[in-house]
Amino acid sequence: MEGKNIRIVFMGTPGFAVQSLDSLVCEGYNVVGVITAPDRPAGRGRQIHQTEVKKYAVEKNLKVLQPEKLKAPEFIEELQKLKADLQVVVAFRMLPEIVWDMPRLGTFNLHASLLPKYRGAAPLNWAIINGETESGVSTFKLQHEIDTGNIIYQEKVAIASNDTIEVLHDNLMLVGAKLVTKTVDALASERVQFISQSDLIAKGQKPTPAPKIFKNDCLINWNQPAEKIRNFVRGLSPYPAAWTKFIALDGSKETSAKIYSVVCEERNETVDVGAISTDKKTYLKIASADAWLAVREIQMAGKKRMVIEDFLRGFQQIENYKAIQ
Repeated sequence: MEGKNIRIVFMGTPGFAVQSLDSLVCEGYNVVGVITAPDRPAGRGRQIHQTEVKKYAVEKNLKVLQPEKLKAPEFIEELQKLKADLQVVVAFRMLPEIVWDMPRLGTFNLHASLLPKYRGAAPLNWAIINGETESGVSTFKLQHEIDTGNIIYQEKVAIASNDTIEVLHDNLMLVGAKLVTKTVDALASERVQFISQSDLIAKGQKPTPAPKIFKNDCLINWNQPAEKIRNFVRGLSPYPAAWTKFIALDGSKETSAKIYSVVCEERNETVDVGAISTDKKTYLKIASADAWLAVREIQMAGKKRMVIEDFLRGFQQIENYKAIQ
C-alpha cells in the first residue's frame, strides 16, 4: 500500500513539528487527526496560548484533539474513532502503550539526533554543548523505553563551528520533515529493514544522554576552558540562553545577564577567572581558565537583548564588576 492511501494521526506541539505536518499535508497524505497539547495561559498577560501545531492544524481544517491525560477513556475512545493505520510523533510527550500500540502499523517518532546518541529531551542543545561536528535525525518505532526503539531511517547533518542551537534546529527541522514522509511510505509498504539500537551499541555507538535543561544548568562556569564555554553558549542560544552572575568588585551589588554569543581571544596576561576587560565602547571580555571570551550579544536582567556596543553605552560601570558562578 502507498503512504498516501493510509490513515495518519499526527502528534506534536512546537514549531519544529509543524514542518513535518506541513510536508504530510502539502504532499497529499491522509492526515485524519492531529493530537497536540491543551491551550495554556502564557506570557505576562497570561493570555491563552495555542501550540504551533494547533494553529497550523486549524488553518488547514484538520481535526484536533488536545487531551490533558493520554490514558483518559474519553481520549482513547476519540482516538480509536479516527481509525489510524499509522501514528507519527514529532516533539510530543511520552505516550502510553495503549496509544502507541493502537494503529495496525504502529507509531514512529522523529528524534533530533543520530540514535542511540543523545537520547532525551534536549538532543540539539547537548550536541552543540559537547562540541559535536555532526548531528542528524532518526525515525524509529516506539516501544516501552523512551528513545530506544528500532531505527527506520537516519539522516546526518553537519554542525559548523559557529552554529547555534537555532541554526541546528532549523536545519534538522527541514531534513526531518523529508525523513517523515520517507518513513511513512516505507511503513505503508511494509517492507522496512529495521535497525536495532542494541546492534549499534554493540558496534561501539554508545548511548549519550540528552536530559532536559533547566535554568540552573545554563549558568556559565568561567573556570572552564574558553572553547568549552563558547560551545556551551552557542548550544543554549537563543533559548534557554546561557547566563552569568555579575558582582561588584566591592561586593555591594549583584546582577545577572544572559549571554548569546562569545568569541575566544588569546590572553597573555595572568588575571583572575571572571575578570572583566572593556574599553567601555566596543568590547567586553571575560576571563576564562585559559583565554578571554569577548561577549558579542548580552541581555541584562530586566533589559532587552543587545549587541555589545549598545550595551556598553548604557552600562559602562560593568568594568567595576566581575563574573562569578
